[in-house]
Amino acid sequence: MVQTGIVTSEGDQLYYEIRGQGEPLLMISGGGGDAGFYSYVADILADEFQVITYDRRGNSRSTRNEPQNFELSQQARDAVAVLHAAGHDSANVFGNSGGAIIALEMAKSQPQAVKAMVVHEPPVVRMLPDSKKWLRFFAGVYRTLHRFGDQAANLKFNLSLSIPFRTFKSVPKDFQERATKGRNYTFMMNHEMLPFVNYKPDVETIKLNNVILFMAAGQMTLDKNKYYGRTALMLADMLDCDMVTFPGHHLSYFDIPEQWSATLRDILHKSVIKLKDRG
Repeated sequence: MVQTGIVTSEGDQLYYEIRGQGEPLLMISGGGGDAGFYSYVADILADEFQVITYDRRGNSRSTRNEPQNFELSQQARDAVAVLHAAGHDSANVFGNSGGAIIALEMAKSQPQAVKAMVVHEPPVVRMLPDSKKWLRFFAGVYRTLHRFGDQAANLKFNLSLSIPFRTFKSVPKDFQERATKGRNYTFMMNHEMLPFVNYKPDVETIKLNNVILFMAAGQMTLDKNKYYGRTALMLADMLDCDMVTFPGHHLSYFDIPEQWSATLRDILHKSVIKLKDRG
């Protein structure tokens, strides 16, 4: 059973979904911003966790009142607003891609809301030795969007991800319909993409906040040396936290949800032990 709700946060209404009754797990989506990214995984994990997903502001069933003012700090506050609306002061937090960047901002500015955090493949390319190459690439995607339209820009963007074609066949149809109707990916490339990739995690503040962190990347991501896997490895070293390997690639919660969920479940079990060790 899926419970749904709406919470108002700083001028926008945020749609959210709740599954299950256990320890809260807040899952933050990246570009595309729809709760449907995690539908398969949420259904699987709801036997043990209360899984909270939501449409980020500007996407799908949430409103788009302030599309020019994309701020990572506001995105972190939105996540906390959703968490409070679901009845919790803190939760385990998972974020993938742009959602992983929002999670890192939560670890910096909203640590009181985090029990433990899994940061999966954050594209914080400013950290990379070849950052200029990647910042030029994303600036090129933005220019392509405005010169040739969203289809050409989306193709250019997706080619950087090396996601198997079969994955897109596994995306839930209702999510695809919402994302297409709401032009979520155009919104992402126009308003979210450049702030995401230009974000530089405040490593020192995150360390001072003493958040339990797990950096993560898919095995295929690491094998192909993708930029968002390299950042995960770098951050694990800089933050002196565990580095965990998931099966698959950037979006494998779509095409191998059972295997992928088993890995996340195992990490969440480990986080309980870490919390107990801290007393």
